[in-house]
This record gives sequence, structure tokens and C-alpha cells, in this order.
Amino acid sequence: MAPLQIKLDPKYDDYDYPTTSPIVQNGHPGHTTPEQDAQVHQLRMQLESAGYKERLDTLSMLRFLRARKFNVDLAKQMFIEYEKWRKEFGVDNLVRNFKYEEKPKVFEYYPQYYHKTDKDGRPVYIEQLGKIDLAAMYKITTAERMLQNLVVEYEKLADPRLPACSRKTGTLLETCCSIMDLKGVGLSKVGSVYSYIRQASVISQNYYPERLGKLYLINAPWGFSPVFNVVKGFLDPVTVSKIHVLGSGYQHELLAQIPSENLPKHFGGTCACNGGCMLSDMGPWQDPKWTKPPKWERQGSSSIIHNQPTNTIPSHAQPQGGPTDGSQVHAVPGGGHQVPMRH
Repeated sequence: MAPLQIKLDPKYDDYDYPTTSPIVQNGHPGHTTPEQDAQVHQLRMQLESAGYKERLDTLSMLRFLRARKFNVDLAKQMFIEYEKWRKEFGVDNLVRNFKYEEKPKVFEYYPQYYHKTDKDGRPVYIEQLGKIDLAAMYKITTAERMLQNLVVEYEKLADPRLPACSRKTGTLLETCCSIMDLKGVGLSKVGSVYSYIRQASVISQNYYPERLGKLYLINAPWGFSPVFNVVKGFLDPVTVSKIHVLGSGYQHELLAQIPSENLPKHFGGTCACNGGCMLSDMGPWQDPKWTKPPKWERQGSSSIIHNQPTNTIPSHAQPQGGPTDGSQVHAVPGGGHQVPMRH
């Protein structure tokens, strides 16, 4: 049976990429029921009545509704909290003006980058946790600037990365495939990783719902699996089904999802970008055939943010329920995650 066409409203929807999801499940674009279409309208009208005018498009409404199992009241509350956070954090200004000149140096101690696509056409996001050296990074940048960069990457995942990938595949892509390399994370760090994964999952669902497609935890140290089994208890079953914990023999399963030519040699693939894969940002979003200027760029910019490092994260920068004890904030942009890790 051919998928239905997503019901669009010209007042709110202005997409220049496919809008039918390849995921044939209730609640996904192109696979909604009449009741779910009515809930999209209900949520949008309630938010508009409350004074909200932006990000009321159908795809966004569906993501928030799926995240709250189509409970309109809960989805409304989630959206309002998200908008409050966006305003306090200054997301719109950041995505237009933030410059992260120190990125190459920071990546020597904390590699985290997007690199090409998986076999489903989704962006691949890679993070090497075992290389984290906070003391070295703090000589180069600050916790605040790291957090600002991560938020900008979340926004760029939504536009232009995912739209470019959608145009190339001819279907709507709303998620990414993430690789978290735990090599170098020994037993002494297992507690930090436990906190990382738990907090990452909670925060991603609060502010960037429905962005995780698959997550591969590779080079998992001995003793990690039992810890993760405990973490599962805090996660939604749908989220758990997307997470794969693998040891050092991860290559076969990883290559089953990611083409060899798209996977860096370091992880068993054949890709060796000029200047290194971690700084290349290669993908359909760099190809003129598939990419277009993101909406936030076309809508103009405000004043430039001066790169004046500070030593603290302002209170409004902390995600709701986040750390208040001076712990460092890290993230998995591929999954939309902001998470605290203790020094």
C-alpha cells in the first residue's frame, strides 16, 4: 500500500524537501491517522492562542506529539519549555553568528563530528569519548563556548543537514546515525559514562525529540553492558531499541549500516578525507546538488557574538534538570543530547 501524503497547511508549512517518512509507523509523516491529524491541528491552535508564532509547522508538531505519545497537553507543555529555553539561551542568534575558531584544537582532545551518511541516507555523527581531556581543553576554550557550539550543531542538523539528505534520498529523513567510541573509557570512568548516557537520553527527549535513529556504542569496556542494562530502566523502549552496545569487534555490524566508503578508516571503513575526516564535514549538505541555504540564514542575522571566553555557564544555559554543581556539560548532537560529566 502506497504511503499517504502528509497533510500540509500552507500557512505554516514551507518545505523544499520530501515530507513523507520511510518509517511506516503511525504518527510519522505520511502515515498518520485522521485522529492524529486532528491532534496536530489542536496542538498548533493551542500554541498559537498562547502567543507562539514560530516552529508551528506540521513536521515539528508531529515530532513533539510522537515524543509525548500524542498527548496534546503534554506535547504543548514540552514545546513551551523548549521555546522558553531557546529564548533564554539565545539559540537564534547563536546559529547565525557563533564562530568556533578553536574547533581543530578542541577536537584533538574531544573529537565530535558529522561525516557523510549511513545506508538509509541519514547523517552519521561520531564522538570519541575516550579521548576527552578536560584539563587540556580548558586551556583552549571554555565550558560555555563548548555548549554554544553543541547547540549550533543541533540546529545545523535540523537545517541544512537533514533537508539535504532528504532531497538526496527522495524521502523525509528526521534522524541520524550516531557512533559513540568508548575506547579509552576504562572501569574508572564507567560511572561517568553511565551518567552521560542517562542524561543524554533525558535531555535529548526534552529539547530535541525524535532525532535519534540509531546509536552504536563501540569499544564498550568490560563491565559496561551490566551498567547499561541498569540505564535501560530509565529509557523508553523505543529509545532502547535504537541503541546497540558493541565491543572491539564492532566493524561487521557498523559496516552493515554504514557504507565502507562513508566510514573513516579509523573505524574499519575506507574513507580518508583530505585534511582528516573529523574536520571535513562531508555529506550531502556540502553538495550544491542537494543543499540549500538554511532558513535561519535566509531570515537574516542579528549582531555578531564576540568570542569572549568566560569561565562559567550562565544559569540560563543549563538545560532544565541539568547540573548545578559545576560539572561539565557534554553532548551528542547526533541524538540531540546535552549531558553533564563530572571532571
